[in-house]
Amino acid sequence: MSDAKKQIVIVQLYPRDMNIYGDHGNLQVLVRRLEWYGYAPKVIHYNVGNTFPKSADIVIGGGGQDSGQEKIHADLLKIGPTLKKWAEDGTPMLMVCGLYQLFGHFFRTLNNVSLEGIGVLDVETYGTNERLIGNIVTTSDAFGEIIGYENHSGQTFLGEHVKPFATVVRGAGNNSKDGHEGAIYKNVIGTYLHGSILPKNPAVADFLIKTAVKRKYHAFSKDLIDDMFADMARTIARERPR
Repeated sequence: MSDAKKQIVIVQLYPRDMNIYGDHGNLQVLVRRLEWYGYAPKVIHYNVGNTFPKSADIVIGGGGQDSGQEKIHADLLKIGPTLKKWAEDGTPMLMVCGLYQLFGHFFRTLNNVSLEGIGVLDVETYGTNERLIGNIVTTSDAFGEIIGYENHSGQTFLGEHVKPFATVVRGAGNNSKDGHEGAIYKNVIGTYLHGSILPKNPAVADFLIKTAVKRKYHAFSKDLIDDMFADMARTIARERPR
């Protein structure tokens, strides 16, 4: 089978209710880069009430208002055991903001309402009166400099079974205290970076793609992509005020 016929299935969780600040752009980047690398992306949009797929090669999800989290909460708990099994098996995932929070143990709102998470990530989130908002620059040993935009009042704290996705250079990150941004466990990334994150950070996109392809086909062959425009976007974003 040639690379051009090798299919990679991307499941996008709750695009109807969890898709703010350009998070849909993450899907567009994965689709286009897979095509450039010679693979055939198949996209499944999963919303409340749909039949959940039996398998996936990449899973992504975005952010939403508190009301969006409440709309999808019961359904997420229902599919949570499957997502947790996939995560333990090494399926690459990217969860942004609201779904990052619900992939943890719980999100406790400012009104002391606790939304149970599915426990893929060893994190806890607490609603606050403080809004962490603005352009953010972080750095990671695995991905280098990671640039994005954050806007959240929930503050997330990491447990001992996850590592930070990145260290904050400028901005807030998970909370206003520890200088960490996001969380990573196995091949699951949780982050507060919108903007969307993948167009300006192709190294993260390629991590998801390479991991998925190698898990499914045991090897990853790719041509070099010219990321000139992504580099230009990174330069401009880096210079923007907080």
